[in-house]
Amino acid sequence: MGTKRVTLPHAWNEDDAYRVPIAQMSTGKVRYVKHFELPRSAAGKKVFIEFEGARQTAEVLLNGNLLGHCDNGVMAFGFDLTDKLMDGDNVIEVISDNSWKAKETSTGSSYQWSDRNFNANYGGLHKNVWLHVSDGLYQTLPLYSNLGTIGTYVYGKDFDIPARTATIAVESQVRNESGKTVRERLKVAVEAPDGSVVARFEGPEAEIRAGETAVLTAEKRVGDLHFWSWGYGYLYKVRTTVGNDEVVTTTGFRKTGFKDGMIYLNDRVIMMHGYAQRSTNEWPGVGMCVPPWLSDYSNDLFVKSGGNIVRWMHICPWKQDSESCDRVGLIQAMPAGDAEKDAQGRQWSQRVELMRDAIIYMRNSPSILFYECGNNGISKEHMEEMKTVRDLYDPHGGRAIGSRNMLDRPEAEYGGEMLYINKSAAKPMWMMEYCRDEGYRKFWNSWSYPFHQEGDGVLYRGAPGPSWNHNGDEFAVELVRRWYEYWQERPGSGTRVNSGGAKIIFSDTQTHGRSRDFRVSGVVDPMRIPKDAFFAHQVMWDCWVDDLKPRTYICGHWNYNPGDTVPVIYVVSTSPDVRLLQDGKAIEPDSHDYRFLSTFRNVPYMSGSLTAIGYDKNGVEESRYSMAAAGEPSHLKLTPILNPTGWKADGADVALIEVEVVDKEGRRCPLADNLVTFRLNGPAEWRGGVALGKENCALSDTLRVECGINRVMLRSLPKAGKITLTASADGLGSQKIALKTSPVRSEKGLSTYMPSDGLKGVLDRGETPGSPSFKPWRRGIAIKSAKAPGRKDVRLSYDANEASCWESPARLDSAWVTYTLIEKTAIDDVCLKLKGFRGTSYPIAVYADGVKVWEGWTPKSLSYVHLPLRNVAPSTDYTIKMLGKSTTSDAFTDIKVPDSRNDEKLQSGKGATLAIFEIEFLKNL
Repeated sequence: MGTKRVTLPHAWNEDDAYRVPIAQMSTGKVRYVKHFELPRSAAGKKVFIEFEGARQTAEVLLNGNLLGHCDNGVMAFGFDLTDKLMDGDNVIEVISDNSWKAKETSTGSSYQWSDRNFNANYGGLHKNVWLHVSDGLYQTLPLYSNLGTIGTYVYGKDFDIPARTATIAVESQVRNESGKTVRERLKVAVEAPDGSVVARFEGPEAEIRAGETAVLTAEKRVGDLHFWSWGYGYLYKVRTTVGNDEVVTTTGFRKTGFKDGMIYLNDRVIMMHGYAQRSTNEWPGVGMCVPPWLSDYSNDLFVKSGGNIVRWMHICPWKQDSESCDRVGLIQAMPAGDAEKDAQGRQWSQRVELMRDAIIYMRNSPSILFYECGNNGISKEHMEEMKTVRDLYDPHGGRAIGSRNMLDRPEAEYGGEMLYINKSAAKPMWMMEYCRDEGYRKFWNSWSYPFHQEGDGVLYRGAPGPSWNHNGDEFAVELVRRWYEYWQERPGSGTRVNSGGAKIIFSDTQTHGRSRDFRVSGVVDPMRIPKDAFFAHQVMWDCWVDDLKPRTYICGHWNYNPGDTVPVIYVVSTSPDVRLLQDGKAIEPDSHDYRFLSTFRNVPYMSGSLTAIGYDKNGVEESRYSMAAAGEPSHLKLTPILNPTGWKADGADVALIEVEVVDKEGRRCPLADNLVTFRLNGPAEWRGGVALGKENCALSDTLRVECGINRVMLRSLPKAGKITLTASADGLGSQKIALKTSPVRSEKGLSTYMPSDGLKGVLDRGETPGSPSFKPWRRGIAIKSAKAPGRKDVRLSYDANEASCWESPARLDSAWVTYTLIEKTAIDDVCLKLKGFRGTSYPIAVYADGVKVWEGWTPKSLSYVHLPLRNVAPSTDYTIKMLGKSTTSDAFTDIKVPDSRNDEKLQSGKGATLAIFEIEFLKNL
């Protein structure tokens, strides 16, 4: 491959990003070599190296001496360099192998999470590397593997949220290699973002003998605190000093709770709505190796879409992404490493060790609320083992630990499935990923250029894949449909509730594309340009639970011709009543569905602007959204998206340049797909963008705008200077943008510059509101007893365990069950989770004390169906009875219903059998 000078982080196979499916990414062994010379001030001191990670294996040498290995491909690791350093030039080498079949050096075991299905294989030193210099008495690094140390642990306790007070506690592991016994105490200073000191305190004095390691502690009650929250990345710098050694830990303080089926943040219930994102969080041209400000830009878009959680998938996130989530106020669910099943032997030990290392490394991150032990269920014994690790290394962090498909396991502190809906009155249930549908950003709808028919596209596994080939409008509607079922079961809707879910994925990923080389299920494309789905979520998710902010959004565009009739216009709104306004004329919707969706059909195009207005139940306007038609394409428009601290000439910082086709008034032309050619001059490297075409146009200097817009990326060189980018297109002329990079000082191979310096917390959403996030609007009525024909225990239908199911005998005369409630009352809603819920409809009747109060076919759902009852007399006994055989047809070909073990296998109801996982009787308040 030859030799190339690079600035870390740098994946050696970055050119593969979005050009090929991940299974075809380049693999092999590479060598990274670094020359450096320590300053005189480091003479006689301890020197450590910290690698934030390497993919997959890393063999590390200093001056030809082997330091050791790290082979897990995920987690940070480090070495003590002190005894192998030389005066003058030092050479550190890393030999890395990113083979899919790379194995652990010490055991020969493969890793469960090194798999072609999961995270893109960006090889080598794809994360940052740091050098640490300290005295002989020092606070250790949080690097358990190789160094065996646990670092500093900062946490809050005894919170009083209304009074804005908490006790700040610090534990710091200290190692004495000074050669003499010392008596020291831990000194702490807590600084606000503006640099002011909000608290100083110190702990008791302790004796540490030469060669010993001790944990020093200190704590203090502190007032006037700002608590970290969703969209409120308020962070403190906690400076801990022992002797002459100072460590700065950036963290935030928040209170959490996990009870009654709900999640509490700062005493307020929060429903999860966000994204299950690949941990690589990658970009075209550079893979995952982006500067911290770009991590902030991307992760802040999660929040701006209304998302409050990112569930990283399969492997632990990069430390840079975790710190970014802290700054932007984005809750994290952090896995360690896994595949799709439990593991045994050495592969299980690897998972435990990785979870241990990840917890130690990340435990000061306030944004982590969940530790995930598996992407599928694990055994009781394995769950208990993981909890022991959490309790040993993070006993005070306020984080729940659990796993997917642990619905009936009390050992797990939260649970949920992948594609469905679970409810609980005890531990919270939120869905690990849902909605695998895909929609490329380029396509608006079936009747707009470039005229992509909804559902048409490349076959998936030899069959049509309508779920993978949506247009933008229909993709947005699908996300509304899916979220609505979670919304129905939100906190306040009964005794057993659902706590939300993570939609797969946020940004189109290189991993596991179904109809193309990359997966287009994101609400933004690979360059983070939003699709309509982004704004649909923004409407539905701007809330903690019920406290929706009034919003309205029109899907699609408004560039039609006079005389055209627009077949369908979708409006997503928080309002119960929505009208379109065109030329002063109000247009009523043809339907209002899924709580948030208004559909207007056959709308005549009469003017160049369209407005949607949302009205509350009293007819008062709450919100409006307008869009106007653009004129004929006139010229190109270039807009830079830059590091807020300035574009740095470090060889790793990047600039995004947005290119649009606009009319004379500067309005984007939504149907434009012009081919744009770029020319770059100055000390920067072209990294391109992405578009439909050969190899997805990755790294090409010619690519099309899609829906009138695209973006490209430039990377700085280690030389400051002026940079110009010229974009041209036939008939649109050319546009030029001039930028410059600022120098970054490096001396003898070392730099004190930290790419995250100067990045500030995003405080847009403000502090946690003090008011409740919801008002209970119905309650569950407990079941006293039940009777039914057959030998099956009917209590299985109301045991609050969704992994158990009661089934009647397979005869219509025996397909019934009668429930006796603890109180005589008029029930408003019967809520059922039926066997085969996604593809099976049951013809049933509901009787209250023998009087029929509901009859019909149960709808298909993501789990639960609701049968609304009207004018029911107060009753004690309610009977559910089958009236005929059930019918089965798979409603969504890409979704299969779990069997009794919660495996995703197609399972349906059987003819005349009534089969109930759970039933609830609900009364409105």
